[in-house]
Amino acid sequence: MTITSGTHPKLLWPGVKKFWGDAYKDQPLMYSEIFDQETSDKSYEETVELSGFGLAPVKAEASSISYDTTINGYTTRFMNTVYGLGFIVTEEAAEDNQYKDQAQRRAKALKRSMRHTKEWVHANVFNRAFDPNYVGGDGKEMIATDHPTANGTQSNELATAADLSQSAIEDLLIMLRRATDTRGLIMNLQPVALLTSPNDEFNADRILKSSLQSDNAENATNALKGKFSKGTMSWSFLSDTDAWFILTDSPDGLKTFNRRALSFEKDGDFETGNFKHKSTERYVSGWDDWRRVYGSAGV
Repeated sequence: MTITSGTHPKLLWPGVKKFWGDAYKDQPLMYSEIFDQETSDKSYEETVELSGFGLAPVKAEASSISYDTTINGYTTRFMNTVYGLGFIVTEEAAEDNQYKDQAQRRAKALKRSMRHTKEWVHANVFNRAFDPNYVGGDGKEMIATDHPTANGTQSNELATAADLSQSAIEDLLIMLRRATDTRGLIMNLQPVALLTSPNDEFNADRILKSSLQSDNAENATNALKGKFSKGTMSWSFLSDTDAWFILTDSPDGLKTFNRRALSFEKDGDFETGNFKHKSTERYVSGWDDWRRVYGSAGV
C-alpha cells in the first residue's frame, strides 16, 4: 500500500490545528523482564541439556566403586527470524504536504509497531504454552504434565486446570519444590514472580499481598505473602485471560537471541519518485528448560 495525495487530503491544506491517534503512550516493555537476553551471530542457535550424575549406590566392603557418566539430553533450536514493516509515500504527497512533521510522526509510528511486534512475539511463547502444536526440544509443549527426563516424566502443570486462587498457587508451589533434574536429584527451585493477564491482576495482588488469607474469613496467616521475590506481574499481551504462570529462578528456560538490532532506513525510487521507509529487526524467542515456568490454563 502506498500513501498518496488522496490518502490524507487534510495534509495538503493549511489550517488543521492538531493531528492525533498515532502517539499513544505505551506500557513499559515486559519481555525484557521475563526473558534472558543473549546475542546471536548465526542463522540459528542451539542449546543442549547436559546432565549431572545420579545418586551414589552403596559400596560393599572390598568391592569396586560404581561409575556413572554425564549424558546429553534434548537439543533446542532457536531459528532467527526477520520482522519488518515499511511505508511508501509518493513524491507528490511528500511535495504537497503542508505539515512537514508528519514524516517524523510516521517514523515514530513505525517504531511503535516494531515495539508491539516484539512484545507479541515473546508473549506468544506463553499464549502457546499449553498448545501441543508448539513443542520444545523435548517434544512437549512448554507447560505439560509429562516432560520426559532420564529419570521418568515430570510435570510443570496442575493435573487439573484451575483458575487463579490461593490453593491453586500453593499446589503449584509444592510441585515446583519437588522438581528434580533429569537424573532425579532434587532441585531448589524458588518462585520469582506470579504472571497473569490484566484480568487477574487485582486478584493476584490480593492473594500475594494480603496479610491474611484473602479468600476466607478465618483470619488465617497468608502463607504466600513474601514467597515471590518479584511479586506479581501483569502482561497485557497475554491472550488467555484466565491462564496464569509462576516464574522460577531456574538458570535457564526463557531466552531471546538478538541477531540484528532494530534499524530504520529510507530510500527513493528513481522510476516512480516514491519515498520508501522500512524498519527491520532479527531475533528469536523461546524456551529450553521448562522448569523456568509452571502454570495452569485456568478453567
